[in-house]
Amino acid sequence: MDKHSQLIHTKQIDAISGDDTGFKIELINIFLEQIPEFISNMTNSYNEENWKVLAREAHTAKSSALTFGMDETGDLLKNIQLHTENNDLDFLPDLLTKVVDQLKTAVTELEELKKSL
Repeated sequence: MDKHSQLIHTKQIDAISGDDTGFKIELINIFLEQIPEFISNMTNSYNEENWKVLAREAHTAKSSALTFGMDETGDLLKNIQLHTENNDLDFLPDLLTKVVDQLKTAVTELEELKKSL
């Protein structure tokens, strides 16, 4: 899958799952359930200017993204967290747009990965 994937890299979930396909699918399903929640929670907290919730949600999403080798997305989420915590809000719209786009792309890639297992 890594060869065809733009965002998802399976090295870590391969290691975590010990090549147990059922467990790998379970991890994928969990992330697939989390992605819409991450997008919704981050978007809503941004719109409500609830910076504490936005920082916490970005931190949580970062861990999940990194588990699936989404290093660029993880960096963007870390930047959202840091900018929010430092009350440096000018960069947030651009960062949030990029993260949402990448998470939406990840859904497609995760579905394809699941089919290939």
